[in-house]
Amino acid sequence: MPRPPLPPRLDAFLAKPNAAVIATVRPDGAPVTVATWYDWEDGRALVNMDASRRRNEHMRADPRVSLTVMSTPNWGSHVSLQGRVVEWIDDVDLRDIDRLAIRYFGQPYPFRDDPRVSAWIEIDLWHAWRPEDIKD
Repeated sequence: MPRPPLPPRLDAFLAKPNAAVIATVRPDGAPVTVATWYDWEDGRALVNMDASRRRNEHMRADPRVSLTVMSTPNWGSHVSLQGRVVEWIDDVDLRDIDRLAIRYFGQPYPFRDDPRVSAWIEIDLWHAWRPEDIKD
């Protein structure tokens, strides 16, 4: 698997609001996956979650993650990013979740009562499957 930086075409693809799945590691070593919103900035990925989510606990205990970003309409074409959480930010003003909600749906995040946290993921390795089918 190559190391960053990603080719410009894949970097442009990741800059779009694509469907994505994040994998974390439970304390017993089992993998856990969940669909997620993400943003891509300067070769790093931003994810945001309710502070009470299990994946928050998983990533704090073991910062290794994998993020797979799928092309539509052909989800078989994808970019998988392996890395680790390098920065945690309490999203007290909901700026990051609003950033993601606007990216995906064009409006601020509607649920504003629960505390949220952001995680920045630094990429160590990446892989693209059928990159020729990925539209940038």
